[in-house]
Amino acid sequence: MSEPSWWQRGAIYQIYPRSFSDSNGDGVGDLTGIIAHLDHLAALRVAGVWLSPIYPSPMADFGYDVADYCDVDPVFGTLADLDRLVAECHQRGIKVLLDWVPNHTSDQHPWFVASRSSRDNLKRDWYVWRDAALGGGPPNNWRSAFRAVGGAWTFDDATGQWYLHSFEEEQPDLNWENPEVRAAMHDVLRFWLDRGVDGFRIDVAHMLAKDPALGDNVPGQPPHSEDWPTIDERLREIRRVVDEYPDRMLVGEVYLFDLRRVVSYVSGGDKLHLAHNFVFVKLPWSAPAFRAAIDDFDALAEAASWPAWFLANHDHPRAASRFDTDGQGEARARAVALILYALRGTPFVYQGEELGLPDAEIPPDRIVDVDGRDPERAPIPWRPPSVAGPGAGFTTGEPWLPLVADAEQLCVEAQESDPRSALALVRRLADLRAAMPVLQTGVQTTLDAGPDVLAWRRQDGDDRVLTAVNFAPASGNLALDGPATLLLSTDPDRALGPVAGGGLELAPSEGVLLRLL
Repeated sequence: MSEPSWWQRGAIYQIYPRSFSDSNGDGVGDLTGIIAHLDHLAALRVAGVWLSPIYPSPMADFGYDVADYCDVDPVFGTLADLDRLVAECHQRGIKVLLDWVPNHTSDQHPWFVASRSSRDNLKRDWYVWRDAALGGGPPNNWRSAFRAVGGAWTFDDATGQWYLHSFEEEQPDLNWENPEVRAAMHDVLRFWLDRGVDGFRIDVAHMLAKDPALGDNVPGQPPHSEDWPTIDERLREIRRVVDEYPDRMLVGEVYLFDLRRVVSYVSGGDKLHLAHNFVFVKLPWSAPAFRAAIDDFDALAEAASWPAWFLANHDHPRAASRFDTDGQGEARARAVALILYALRGTPFVYQGEELGLPDAEIPPDRIVDVDGRDPERAPIPWRPPSVAGPGAGFTTGEPWLPLVADAEQLCVEAQESDPRSALALVRRLADLRAAMPVLQTGVQTTLDAGPDVLAWRRQDGDDRVLTAVNFAPASGNLALDGPATLLLSTDPDRALGPVAGGGLELAPSEGVLLRLL
């Protein structure tokens, strides 16, 4: 087998820049703060970092409303700071992905300012403008992805038409039917690729192709507002741009729950390299559900299709909170780390997951996000508050969101000195994956290990490893056909080393990685 690409070898670590590290005391994280902690990422052996949007923005949706695709918002720093971040990452063997937001801009982007200035403006058709429906009202029944926003159309008094916004009304959708829009957005990619960026995470990639006739969405039928058949050629055009540069990568946010459609975004080798699997991120804590999701992807995917696994990000609750249905959240967050690193595919790790962080408690007067995503966006605690003050090493000022309650024990500094910590576990997982080709590219087979145990084998030549996770709230037995060596357990009190054939008793929510002899 050929050597795996960089994005297949290790984890991609998502940085939410507002909440990673603040270098100037204004309470908001920035690029210089990220640079200050790159050695933390190097110790995790990450293959790359994905930066959530850092472009100039009014921050109606915290950067996903872009006012200029080719600059850096002053709250995060400057273009020179980003260039330095890329250079510092590359010195450590870490690639850099930017979050590209091609479906919509800010309503303050110069393109939209021009577009809404008159119906005759040359940029008018760069966005989706329509007359009212017969009888008045919005052109169709499409809804915003944000429940609190409601309908996906806003009436513009100045020009007497409605414009489409799939998210907030401050985020008008670009018209991807217009070839000028596509060419301009391709040039945005080239701007960053020329500066040395290694690839992109494409925000809501499935929304780049909509029904140009704007048909109503009908329950039980494929939606007209996303994933239209023209998506394949849109993705191929984007891939051709990126392929002008060597060794670059595209991963798409494909927020669809038809796994066959998700897999189609990476099939053929000429579209995305990776697609985020939201079927996986929505799973309940259930061994059969996880096994089915893994098997379903393998059954649908071509041999060359490469999975991307994640169970948390800036839009979804952290594993330690989401799976804490019976006091097992901490143990299950550790098991999640093992699942991500040991499956065939690329693990995507959201900042703070390596610390086992739970969601933060956000008082009503501190809520800032329209869609309720503040708890998972709380800043990273770097140092104990008893030493560094209430900003816990994230900031010397007032953090833009409250930190987790137990920052004293969960902060990076405390976990670095604790061999039983979540951080120690994730570093060990990263070391094993880096050292063992079988964990990077080995063939994968799920196994029947009982109703409450998720188990799979990876094999590369004669090298065989077995991963198993006990999903039950009680101990359970893992049957073994022969002797093995226990390489890792998510239970910090488990002794590692030789395991006799026959079986291994797994603690509740414990995961293990064994080399089969």
